[in-house]
Amino acid sequence: MNKIFSLLMLIIHFLKAVILSGWETVKIILFKSQTINSGITTLDYGQLNENTVSLLSALITLTPGTSVIEIDTDNQQLILHLLDLDTREKTLAVIENDFSKHLKVLSGISDEAKT
Repeated sequence: MNKIFSLLMLIIHFLKAVILSGWETVKIILFKSQTINSGITTLDYGQLNENTVSLLSALITLTPGTSVIEIDTDNQQLILHLLDLDTREKTLAVIENDFSKHLKVLSGISDEAKT
């Protein structure tokens, strides 16, 4: 997979995530009658270099409902705060599939990104 295509897909996926996450965040805030199940989780970032991890962290934090609160370089993990822990698996899968795999291609770690 070439880097230009991965960059284009990263931008498209990021814009899609901002819109969909924004809508989900609005629904949680306005319509969820019970207590919101927010909390902390981790995400392994593997072989990404320092600059790429910083970019990934920015993309995650700019997406409504998620925030990176720490980059743990010793364990190669991002410590995340999620507005809704009930969607943890889905959120982590979106980050991996829509952000991380394209960042790996852009940083030369992988050429396996597929849409």
